Amino acid sequence: MGAAGRDFHNFNVYFRDNSDYDVVAFTATQIPGIHGRCYPPELAGKLYPKGIPIYHEQDAAKIIKEHKIDMVVFAYSDLPYSYVMNKSALVNAAGADFVLMGEEHTQIKSIKPVIAVCAVRTGCGKSQVSREIFKILRKKGIRVASIRHPMPYDTDLNMQTVQKFVTYEDLNRFRTTIEEREEYEPYIDMGGIIFSGVDYEKILREAEKEADVIIWDGGNNDFSFYKPDLLITIADPHRAGHEVSYYAGELNFRSADVIIINKINTADRQNIELVRNNATEINPDAAVIMGVSSVSAEGKEKIKGKRVLVIEDGPTVTHGGMPYGAGTVAAEDAGVKEIIDPRPFAVGSIKETFEKYTHLTNVLPAMGYGKKQISELEKTINNADAEYVVSGTPIDITRVLSSSKPILRVKYGVGEETVSELEKIVEDFVKKYL
Repeated sequence: MGAAGRDFHNFNVYFRDNSDYDVVAFTATQIPGIHGRCYPPELAGKLYPKGIPIYHEQDAAKIIKEHKIDMVVFAYSDLPYSYVMNKSALVNAAGADFVLMGEEHTQIKSIKPVIAVCAVRTGCGKSQVSREIFKILRKKGIRVASIRHPMPYDTDLNMQTVQKFVTYEDLNRFRTTIEEREEYEPYIDMGGIIFSGVDYEKILREAEKEADVIIWDGGNNDFSFYKPDLLITIADPHRAGHEVSYYAGELNFRSADVIIINKINTADRQNIELVRNNATEINPDAAVIMGVSSVSAEGKEKIKGKRVLVIEDGPTVTHGGMPYGAGTVAAEDAGVKEIIDPRPFAVGSIKETFEKYTHLTNVLPAMGYGKKQISELEKTINNADAEYVVSGTPIDITRVLSSSKPILRVKYGVGEETVSELEKIVEDFVKKYL
């Protein structure tokens, strides 16, 4: 049971050439339109010459009964414990065992030192930290490559076996979604290298050829696919308590060498203390850093007193559960007249997104899993009764769609105080491993 990421990885490293098991199917959820494909024979290996079908998760109980399944491996993340155990009950009631695989059987060992940056939820600010570490290492003259948690959403999984992103043309060549661009574009903008794909053993070996240090840029609060020499976990006081109530975020929280409590400049003091106390209680050996997130919008005076539509990073405000993001913070800081409700203007799958994620009211998630959905996002933006669009996604959204309204781009990163702390951490890491 997966979402085109951890599920493929667990299969590749443990089940692919393991004749003790017969993998009947994958099921898919969480990401629109990723079921109905086949995990191709080229990736599935010699035991599966016809590949492996990928069904919608809603058919899981039926599949278990029809095929007399013995074991179901749960393999996706950013989920409350009640959700995970609900799936366990479904699986057990259908007659199968419910399994969560851990680090021992799923992490790959690199021949190069690895810094893993993970989080307790989607949208904690992990990617900004990963990129800052990349910059610090590169300034020291160290060759570095980042490897991103998978997002293989294209219909041709073979094309996505190993992906390397260095130029904007690479984004087009691999037919990336908006979600993928949000992670890869910032690396390209700073002249960096980032890998992703499906087969993380092959991806790692390619990255090792080009780097002295590997950064695991984790996603979806999943735990690292590689055995880290240093694990940094980002926690979010805007969602205090989630660090001990979400899968697999608590795993990252418990395993961390360093915990960064991020966004303290915008969070309530009592929530910051709750996260700090949880860190002290369940991972007393971890170093705890108070992190500051910076939000900037060049030309923000243009939106003062205006009615604006705010677009936010899709995963953060959908399955990440945040009702707002950097775009909202920037708009309010600029003194806009109103942040409009985009729901009356939504069309197609964007309208369906609002029906699924009912906590969203005054933000438009940057959903773009394929050309059709990007077109529906564009129509929603152009339908909206607003004077300006405030874009809080990490990408230049005008690269993928056309807006009839002027767009103010919001950028966010790591505050200077946090950069100083990261420099100390990286310096100690370099002394120990290089």
